Amino acid sequence: MYAQEIIRQIEAEYLKSTLPEIRIGDTVKVGVVIQEGGKERVQPYEGVVIARHGTGINTAITVRKTFQGVGVERVLLVHSPQIESIKVLRRSKVRRAKLYYLRDRVGKATRLKQRFDR
Repeated sequence: MYAQEIIRQIEAEYLKSTLPEIRIGDTVKVGVVIQEGGKERVQPYEGVVIARHGTGINTAITVRKTFQGVGVERVLLVHSPQIESIKVLRRSKVRRAKLYYLRDRVGKATRLKQRFDR
């Protein structure tokens, strides 16, 4: 039990404190650090959060977007140093914890109803 407390203290140093509240169904814009050659740049990745996994430093979100007619999903570790910023653009009204059913939908059927609160 003592070892778990030590691990929690070490992980606490790496937790990001300036993250917005991310919920399932949110449309987010994630700034991902990309290394090309010797240079670094931030590439925005925008899509719908269809799943959340883990707790603490292991928290990950699955973000889905459609690019040139093909669905692209990316699992992003929220507290990773490769993630520079996360911005919630839009909140949606959903009744599921995982939105995997969006994988089978095409076009306008993938739209989610917007939620207007706060």
